Amino acid sequence: MTDQPDLKDQLLDLAREAARRAGTFLCDGRPDDLGVAATKSSPIDVVTEMDIASEKLITDFLREHRPDDGFLGEEGASTEGSSGVRWIIDPIDGTVNYLYGLPSWAVSIAAAHHGEVVAGVVEVPTRGETFHATLGGGAFRGDTPLRVRPAPPLEQALIATGFSYVTEQRAAQAEVVRQLLPRVRDVRRSGSVAVDLCDLAAGRLDGLYERGLHLWDFAAGDLIVREAGGRSGGRPGQAPGEELTVAGSPGVFAELQPLVDGLGAWHD
Repeated sequence: MTDQPDLKDQLLDLAREAARRAGTFLCDGRPDDLGVAATKSSPIDVVTEMDIASEKLITDFLREHRPDDGFLGEEGASTEGSSGVRWIIDPIDGTVNYLYGLPSWAVSIAAAHHGEVVAGVVEVPTRGETFHATLGGGAFRGDTPLRVRPAPPLEQALIATGFSYVTEQRAAQAEVVRQLLPRVRDVRRSGSVAVDLCDLAAGRLDGLYERGLHLWDFAAGDLIVREAGGRSGGRPGQAPGEELTVAGSPGVFAELQPLVDGLGAWHD
């Protein structure tokens, strides 16, 4: 844990302002000038001009205030920096939702100090909601403290997941859902894991799992979940990561993690 308590609050304030600016930019700029700049893993998963511009807006703002920090961004920002602080940025989590005009997308910004995430913000502009947390300082939606729901039995749990844009992985993920669905209340797929994690922290979901996530997808939301009293991990005994990410209220997490691992949610 960072030995500079004031640093966490400073990083949080900067992340909140950067996320607010990016959210405003993305909402105001979307209607007519939304073009496709490139593709990611397949033609379905596109990276837009707005995605790239949002990341630049965020990194330029943060560099102005903290020029010695490092960056890890979905759209290419990658520097180590010399301060011990590294910003982990997803400029639009839920890009396809954003393209289609669906409301479930977010700006996600986390700050890590010597490799440990100490502050995180998820801005959901279409809801007018800002979720944030600092390590050891709790999780909030605006000024309202967040707490995960009391854990129901797994068969009454509402679980979120997401799917890859790679065809072969989607087929395997569909098979996992087919086997999981009879064992839980229902399954939701919003298209933004950052939003799902915040909804979990706010008591709107009981758990989630997903394969193929990168650090920028979940860094801020994972901190928010844990500071709201939830648990997270990857495969049993591992941290959340690309192979598998699982989160939930403590009781749901304890059942969901071994279940989806056993169903093969981590492989094709």
